[in-house]
Amino acid sequence: MLKLLIGLALWSLAHVFKRMAPGLRRDLSASIGDKPSRGLISLVLLGSAVLMFLGYRQASFIAIYSPWPAIGYVTDILMLPALFLAGIGSAGGRLSAKIRHPLLISVILWAFAHLLVNGDLASILLFGGLGLWAGVQILLINGHEGPWERPMPGNALQDWKLALASLFLFVVISGIHWLFNHNPFLGTYP
Repeated sequence: MLKLLIGLALWSLAHVFKRMAPGLRRDLSASIGDKPSRGLISLVLLGSAVLMFLGYRQASFIAIYSPWPAIGYVTDILMLPALFLAGIGSAGGRLSAKIRHPLLISVILWAFAHLLVNGDLASILLFGGLGLWAGVQILLINGHEGPWERPMPGNALQDWKLALASLFLFVVISGIHWLFNHNPFLGTYP
């Protein structure tokens, strides 16, 4: 559980570092260079993701609540828009001019969907922690950048391509869940 908590803390700190301590961020870039400082932060993020993964996989199961019967189907349905939202910013379609922070909203939706079917302490820490991090990031970005200047809308075809890519990614992620001996389509979980 300690690895999971350290991973969450490092993930959160590395992401808020730029907005919460801009002077330290500038000093780091000035002392070692912009690219090396970005590389260092990327390394911290990668390490935090590994710690979260290992900590979650190794955590003892401590039940806090029991998911409702058949709620897993709701999670499956919520994952499709979560994956779609994750790609809106980089797809360059029409929707990129309509939704601010699509990736962070995607993380919140992903976290909520997973909390519906996982009532153990490690899951609450992982999914709840990342969902909370995404919400705080939205507030920090909005406070730092102010009102959103919408980009020019792109081509609607890009949104359709993203929808197909999201469906493909949903299948791949479901397969990864199967590899870790977890059937994401049970509907009801013990």
